[in-house]
Amino acid sequence: MLRFLVRRLLLLVPILLGVSLLIFFWIRALPGGPAEALLGERSTPQLVAAYRHQYGLDKPLPVQYWRYLRTTLYDRDLGVSSTTHRNVTEEIRLRFPATVELTLAAILFAMSVGIPLGFFAAKRYGGFFDHASLFLSLIGISIPIFFLAIILKYIFAVRLAWLPSVGRIDLLRSFDVKHPTNFYVLDAILTRDWSTLVDVLKHLVLPAIALGSIPLAIIARITRAAVLDVQNEDYVRTARAKGLAPSIVDRRHILRNALLPVTTIIGLQVGLLLSGAVLTETVFAYPGMGSWLAEAIFTRDYPVLQGGILFLAVVFVLVNLVVDISYAIINPRIRYS
Repeated sequence: MLRFLVRRLLLLVPILLGVSLLIFFWIRALPGGPAEALLGERSTPQLVAAYRHQYGLDKPLPVQYWRYLRTTLYDRDLGVSSTTHRNVTEEIRLRFPATVELTLAAILFAMSVGIPLGFFAAKRYGGFFDHASLFLSLIGISIPIFFLAIILKYIFAVRLAWLPSVGRIDLLRSFDVKHPTNFYVLDAILTRDWSTLVDVLKHLVLPAIALGSIPLAIIARITRAAVLDVQNEDYVRTARAKGLAPSIVDRRHILRNALLPVTTIIGLQVGLLLSGAVLTETVFAYPGMGSWLAEAIFTRDYPVLQGGILFLAVVFVLVNLVVDISYAIINPRIRYS
C-alpha cells in the first residue's frame, strides 16, 4: 500500500506540469486579453501596450511560462488578480470552502437518493419501479444543469417563496455573523448559531439539488447494474442456502460488494463537482470557485485562471487518490494484494 501511495504521489508531478502547460497556453489562445477586457471602450494601442508591459505579457511565451512556473513552485505564489488586484491564494481560501460545502451537499443528496433507488430497482428487476427508475435517471442525466436550476428557482423561490434563490447567506445577516473558517455550516455549528445554520442550509438546498441531479442519476444506474451483477454470484446463493435472513444477505453480501464500482463513480463525481460547479454557482449567484472562474474567463484574468484551475486539478487528483485507497477498506482482497 505504501509503495502504491508513493507511486501515485510521484505521478502527481508530471500530471500537474502537463496541466499547468495546457492551462497557460489555452488561456492565451482565447481571443482578446486582460488589457482589452479591463480597459473596454477606453482601450488604445498605447494603453494596451503599457498594460502588457506592466504585467510582462509582452515577453515571449516560454519566458512567461518559466516565470509562472518559478513563482508557483519556488515562491508558492499563484499571483495577483489583474482585475481585483487581490492575491489569488487568498481568493481561493475565501471561495473554495463555499464550493466544498455545495459539492458535499450535492453528493450527499445524490448518494442518499441514488443508492437506495438503484438498489430497490435491482431488487424489483423488470417491474414498474425498475422501469420508472430507469426513466427518471435518464431524464436526470439529460436535463442541463442550468435549465433545472432555473426551473427550481422559479418554482421554489419565486412562486412558492419557500427557499432563497441566490447567495450563501441572507445579506442582512452576513454583516453580523463571523466566519473564521469560511465553512458557513461548520461555523454556525461551532458557534451554536442555529438560526444562521438554518439560513445557510436553506441557501444550499436548491443549488445542491441542481448540481446533484446528474450524479444522482449516474449513481442510481451504476448501483442497479452492480446489484444485479452481485446478487447472482455463488457466495450470495450460498448465504441464502444457509438460511441467513434476506436483510443480512442484502446488507453484508450484496450491497457491500456492489459498492466498489459505486465508490469509483462517487469519487469521480466529487472531483467533477468540485471543478464543474460553474453553471450552478452562476445561476444561483453562489460565491464559490465556479462563479469566480467564470468571471475570470470574461475578464481574461490570467493569474486567476492559472491559479484556480491548477488548484482544482490538484484537488481532483487527490480525490481520486483517496478513492483508490478506499477500495482497500471496502474490499480486503485489494489490500492483501
